[in-house]
Amino acid sequence: MGLFFGHTVARLTTAMEKKMSIVIAVENIKCGGCANSIKQKLNALPGVTEATVDIESGSVALKLEEEIDQLQVMSVVEDKLLAMGYPKVGSVEGLKAAGAKAKSFVSCAVGKMSDSE
Repeated sequence: MGLFFGHTVARLTTAMEKKMSIVIAVENIKCGGCANSIKQKLNALPGVTEATVDIESGSVALKLEEEIDQLQVMSVVEDKLLAMGYPKVGSVEGLKAAGAKAKSFVSCAVGKMSDSE
């Protein structure tokens, strides 16, 4: 079954884990540093049990606890991604998009530094 959050496609898992998987297409993912920053920040959010990043497709996959308000968690996740410079595809344009791209370079650098430790 699929749910649509703007350009975000969420897929429900029916695994015995009783967790929901969501995939979000995001902008500005360039490398492993970006991926590390995204994973670190999203894995720390309440309700997120696992965050993974596919650099090639520019997507973030999340496993969420089943007992949570999915729309609320998605809102928090999308806000966190935007604050880091990785907005959901199609959610920002113009100066906001340029600002997001600049933020993503900083997040990327932090991710590269934490990866080398």
